[in-house]
Amino acid sequence: MADPKSDISAPQHDQVYRTLRSQIMYGEMQPGQALTIRGLATDHQVSMTPVREALRRLVAEGALTASVSGRVRTPELSNDRIEELASLRALIEVELASRALPRAHLALIDRLTAINGGVAVAVAQSDAVGYIRANLDFHRTLYLRAQAPAMLATLETVWLQLGPTMRALYGRMRGSGQPQNHRLILAALRAGDEPGLRVAVRADVTQGLRMLAR
Repeated sequence: MADPKSDISAPQHDQVYRTLRSQIMYGEMQPGQALTIRGLATDHQVSMTPVREALRRLVAEGALTASVSGRVRTPELSNDRIEELASLRALIEVELASRALPRAHLALIDRLTAINGGVAVAVAQSDAVGYIRANLDFHRTLYLRAQAPAMLATLETVWLQLGPTMRALYGRMRGSGQPQNHRLILAALRAGDEPGLRVAVRADVTQGLRMLAR
């Protein structure tokens, strides 16, 4: 017979996990931000057990770090780690974009163009969280057409680890016009230009991060 407590706590754990995962990925937390089980339990109006399980999963994914004493924080990435994750983004995202190109119909390009409008608005308003959310929506929408779920799942783990660092980066941009690379991506999709698409995607996912690592 199933433990009734586990039946009750499982949905709570999943809800806390998904909420925290979203907050981390979209840069709603700063690098090095401390999280406490008691504080999160109060915020989410749940017991400490589902919070512990959610944090355990996020630490396993690299979204959070845990010290020997058990203190949990968002990661503060070294320059070497930023370079490594930027290289991973370049490898995976260029491949996903290339695989998506044969399925990039006009409706998809129109959808991406609309999303990119939201990216430009967020940049103009210096909305770091809005920028990250719209930017990742742009990329995810394209990569879903690649029909490579394992590759996309791996990429989302990279995005998750980078979330607070992306906040630090885009929070400094303040209207710098970053969507230019998205326009190049859209132009390459319309033209069916695979080499141009690969160059544009690589530039988009690495330029900012590598600037931050200097």
